[in-house]
Amino acid sequence: MEDEKNIQIEDIKINYDEPELNAQTNPDEYDEESIKVLEGLEAVRLRPAMYIGDIGERGLHHLIQEVVDNSIDEALAGFCKKITVILHADGSCSVEDDGRGIPVGPHPVKQISTLEVVMCTLHAGGKFDKSSYKVSGGLHGVGVSCVNALSSKLIATIHRDGKIYQQEYSEGNPLFDIREIGVSDRTGTIIRFYPDESIFKTTVFRFSKVSERLRELAFLNPHVVIELKDERDGRNETFHYEGGLVDFVKYIDNSTTQLIKPIFISGSGTNGTNSLTKVEICFAYNTGYNENVFSYVNNINTIEGGTHVSGFRSALTRTLNAYALSNKLNKEQLTGEDFKEGLTAIISVMVPEPQFEGQTKTKLGNGEVEGIVRTILNEKLTEYLDHNPSVAKKIIEKVSLAAEARIAARKSRELIRRKNALDSATLPGKLADCSNRNPEETELYIVEGDSAGGSAKQGRDRRFQAILPLKGKILNVQKARLSKILENEEIRTIFTAIGAGFNDEFDPNRSRYGKIILMADADVDGSHIRTLLLTLFFLYMKDLVINGKLYIAQPPLYKLKKGKQEYYAYSDKERDEIIKRIKKDLPSKVLENSETDLTEENTTADGITISRFKGLGEMNPDQLWETTMNPETRTLLQVTVDSAAEASLIFEKLMGDKVEPRREFIEENAMYVKNLDI
Repeated sequence: MEDEKNIQIEDIKINYDEPELNAQTNPDEYDEESIKVLEGLEAVRLRPAMYIGDIGERGLHHLIQEVVDNSIDEALAGFCKKITVILHADGSCSVEDDGRGIPVGPHPVKQISTLEVVMCTLHAGGKFDKSSYKVSGGLHGVGVSCVNALSSKLIATIHRDGKIYQQEYSEGNPLFDIREIGVSDRTGTIIRFYPDESIFKTTVFRFSKVSERLRELAFLNPHVVIELKDERDGRNETFHYEGGLVDFVKYIDNSTTQLIKPIFISGSGTNGTNSLTKVEICFAYNTGYNENVFSYVNNINTIEGGTHVSGFRSALTRTLNAYALSNKLNKEQLTGEDFKEGLTAIISVMVPEPQFEGQTKTKLGNGEVEGIVRTILNEKLTEYLDHNPSVAKKIIEKVSLAAEARIAARKSRELIRRKNALDSATLPGKLADCSNRNPEETELYIVEGDSAGGSAKQGRDRRFQAILPLKGKILNVQKARLSKILENEEIRTIFTAIGAGFNDEFDPNRSRYGKIILMADADVDGSHIRTLLLTLFFLYMKDLVINGKLYIAQPPLYKLKKGKQEYYAYSDKERDEIIKRIKKDLPSKVLENSETDLTEENTTADGITISRFKGLGEMNPDQLWETTMNPETRTLLQVTVDSAAEASLIFEKLMGDKVEPRREFIEENAMYVKNLDI
């Protein structure tokens, strides 16, 4: 069975031979008894991935997000000023807010405590009542009831009406009726939950992953103070950004040289009804070449964009073009593509009834929002430019240079566009293609070096595996314009081999392969090559990442040999475990006289030979197939984007022009390095 892991780091298991979920044991037997009714939260426990995405690390952290979203909704309604998240030493997590507190009295329909209704019933809450919450981010999620269902234990403590109430649950079921346990002079809700170890592959929360989302929420909600405490190691971080989106843009552009100060625009509009959509936009230009646009709807990161983003783009292009022409700053009409170079923008809208679509259900589909955003930005930006002509001039000069670069890149672009990527006759000569033409069943290995490429070509399964060897390191696209990028032969080869275009014209549905797998040596050069390739995919083929089609191969680090038996280890821990297993079968007299030094290469102890692989080229085709390419035995890391803003920041730090942020990153993370190849 193939073992695929997420680069963020979460486990995803895929069994190609697993039968469909809807398959019947006996398809002829379909009667009344075949219809199963799952009471309460049973369905959540039976199929947790349907509700939280998966049961790996991403799904685990989604539990925190669901609880925090409830507190943020209280803040949006004007009743919450502080949220405290604690990662407890016993493995649990608690989320506390100073909102109104979940109602605890008898529910008028259910005739039980309203708290119990909220905690134990799907689709129950105040977010469906627009008098309670005008807008809600939590409405997009699955609610605290799913968190309850997937927790071995959950304790809800409510401060309300001068009293403290508490109820405890196990696997979504209440252990006792709600209790009054004390008096209180404040209001608020505390939810403490213990993720169920029988459901999740890991129940260890990562501080960095939690802090990313909380920081994002603090930028989007400047009136809220969010504190994160980690009892496991004493770390404590407070997120509070009074500048809101302005601070957000500055944070993202921290590793770049800003051309202008951030421009903040806000307003609201209606769609012909009484529903009010609120809009906040902040954008700036830097001296770089890449675009960073991040959008949110009711605090939800819409990584696939939507109508609010299209409204922003059209208004930005139209408004700046009109200003440039009327003030004779530019003679020709500039295109929307020209306005992207060096742009960093945050678009946040609050929509009463959001409609989501797209691959990940994070693309806004409300048509009226596009017009609202376009109108607000056009009016407010025109006014701003009239009062700040020097800023307007800097923007137009930047965009005009981008237009010149676009024209220079046209020939290279048309050269790639003319090639029919589905016709094998036009594919790159170095590409060893597969015979299968169904993208869902094929995979492309992008391999470092001709030597490893040769082994991969010989060891692969030619039916569904294609090999594209690369010569040397590709261009760092973080620091180059598209015209320069398209001059790079290796990058052109990658674009042509995948066949789905690039940049704005990229269409993941046209990709010739269902999986794109990066395979490089496990050394410093290999890491650098992977980083360069990841930068290329993130900036110019991002939808492949969003759709989960980009992977990183994991070749073994060690080969252990005892007699005729060979073993492969993918980590130091796995190497040590293999040695322990071998030692169990060795005579005691041999063990008494043996010494083992696991720090050196090719160490022989108790008759075990340990070899450290330095590169893929050292492996013969059979070894490469068995350890790294065989779907039955290999391990892959799946590359995903949980936070596009954080990802952009990391790429800019590691691959951008400024040296200081990169030095700081290295110094901060030096303590986590285990194997340093000098």
